[in-house]
Amino acid sequence: MDEVKEFIVIEEEEGDRLDVYLSEQLGDMSRSYIQKLIKDKKVTVNDKIEKAKYLVKEDDKIVIQIPAPKLLEVIPQDIPINIVYEDKDVLIVNKPQDMVVHPAPGNYEGTLVNAILYHCKENLSSINGVIRPGIVHRIDKDTSGLLMIAKNNNAHNSLAEQLKEHSITREYQFICHGVVKEDKITVNKPIGRNPKDRLKMAVVKDGKNAITHFEVIKRYENFTHMKARLETGRTHQIRVHALSINHPLLGDEVYGPKNNKFKLKGQTLHAKKLGFIHPTTKEYVEFDSELPKYFQDILNKLK
Repeated sequence: MDEVKEFIVIEEEEGDRLDVYLSEQLGDMSRSYIQKLIKDKKVTVNDKIEKAKYLVKEDDKIVIQIPAPKLLEVIPQDIPINIVYEDKDVLIVNKPQDMVVHPAPGNYEGTLVNAILYHCKENLSSINGVIRPGIVHRIDKDTSGLLMIAKNNNAHNSLAEQLKEHSITREYQFICHGVVKEDKITVNKPIGRNPKDRLKMAVVKDGKNAITHFEVIKRYENFTHMKARLETGRTHQIRVHALSINHPLLGDEVYGPKNNKFKLKGQTLHAKKLGFIHPTTKEYVEFDSELPKYFQDILNKLK
């Protein structure tokens, strides 16, 4: 059965294109897929069919029919994954750079979910449905590092609640442009959609509360190796907060310089440490991971 979602446009959202508005409301869907749904007349505005370029107005009622995902579209695939820890409740994996966490419409293969479906068989939580079984949180395609997977619904609920309460330890390492003067910096700035580019995030007054704790590990000529501890978990939080203090991440072509001398394919950002209260034992557990080779190679060159 198709899933039906309804939205009412508020004053701040007036003037957005219909496809852009829906891509913001439905963060897991690509804009191209939303455009296809609009073309297929799966979207109405005030009970009328409109085109993707329609500019939404305050109080517009927008209804979208989202085709139900088909179980066969997300297939288990024998893709090697780096398992850091596993028991009957949780699976901790070290995701490589350039791997998407979960499938999206039009792209159902080669993701971490395909790999864990093969590894775990039926032992995954069903809370996030067919497309994202077991996925409690995610990191960007070009971000490497630790992710926790829930193998049953009780574990999923426990981990999701800890994320909501900001009690999970999430520590990242990255390399940024410039030499950071302060040893420690806490950035407390709200994050929301960039009003000039709705596909990007930015520090905005009416954004969601976001707090990142930065600490210098080592300074180099023109670059700094740093770590960041997330107190909240907003989309692109570290990348946006680093940019806000004028130290964008090396390799981040979305929020930083377009070119870099290291010819990177994405930002140097690694989820190095992950800690939480185990859903069953109720004891605190913490996992650490080595920096990936591409990251370590850059540090060696900077030395």
